[in-house]
Amino acid sequence: MNDAIQQERCPAICLLGPTASGKTALAIEIVRRLPCEIISVDSAQIYRGMDIGTGKPDSATLAVAPHRLLDFLDPALAYSASQFRSDALREMADIRRSGRIPLLVGGTMLYFKALRDGLAQMPAADAEVRQRIGVLALSRGWAHVHDQLREVDPESAERIHPNDPQRLQRALEVFLVSGRSMTQWHQESRADSRHSDIPFDLHFLSIQPGSRGVLHDRIATRFLQMIADGLVAEVEKLRARGDLALALPSMRAVGYRQVWQYIEGELSFDGMVEQGIIATRQLAKRQITWLRSWENLRDLDSENPETLELVLKFVDRISI
Repeated sequence: MNDAIQQERCPAICLLGPTASGKTALAIEIVRRLPCEIISVDSAQIYRGMDIGTGKPDSATLAVAPHRLLDFLDPALAYSASQFRSDALREMADIRRSGRIPLLVGGTMLYFKALRDGLAQMPAADAEVRQRIGVLALSRGWAHVHDQLREVDPESAERIHPNDPQRLQRALEVFLVSGRSMTQWHQESRADSRHSDIPFDLHFLSIQPGSRGVLHDRIATRFLQMIADGLVAEVEKLRARGDLALALPSMRAVGYRQVWQYIEGELSFDGMVEQGIIATRQLAKRQITWLRSWENLRDLDSENPETLELVLKFVDRISI
């Protein structure tokens, strides 16, 4: 990278963490005190009409701390990491032009990775291989496909849930087509181009409670509050549209799937609540797994009363 480009690089803060870890509350306090503006990094909060189950900030919060890339897409549509990267870079540039610092906040680690590393050049889709994987899933189940992926790409298998057929199929397809795992493709792409094509220095902060038990309790409390706030009615309204189904990425979001199954009679109310909490805890576990392998990550304890001051000092230092 030449000196002219290097001089144009600006700081951007990335605040990561598992669900219910306190990211949004911390981000809002940062915005109250420093010239930062929030960009949401959440693959569910992008959807309109999905407010309660995604933990979307309410109107009063947004009046104090506006969020970009929030509540802009219809749930019937798909959205990729590539689209996020393009949209995020556009919003980051706009924030910098206003003299402020981008503050990217969320728990969709794949989006953060796409922003940081760029997008790997993957093998093209192969219809025949996809059909073979589909036949295998029909005969043996997606859990078996997940086991097959674990044998050839344990890193991807750790990140991808057994009930995520789209990502499972793609990850196994990449290996069967190329003989190299998706993890290898990402690593090679990252080695070639990391940070080279964005005019920002990304600074990564992670927040979560020091105790896993505290996080689990928060998750349960928050899910119960979502039910009390009307999550079932929210999903009923989405289902009544007639053009949405559980196969869509939006409806596969944690909480929405379980409530949809309850409405369909596949789960009892208590079963829905139990499965919703379990699924959310599993999501948090996968997010924490991502964070463990993240380079140059500054860890913050959400239970530490000094955390906000530590962050403010850090942001002040890098923005000089």
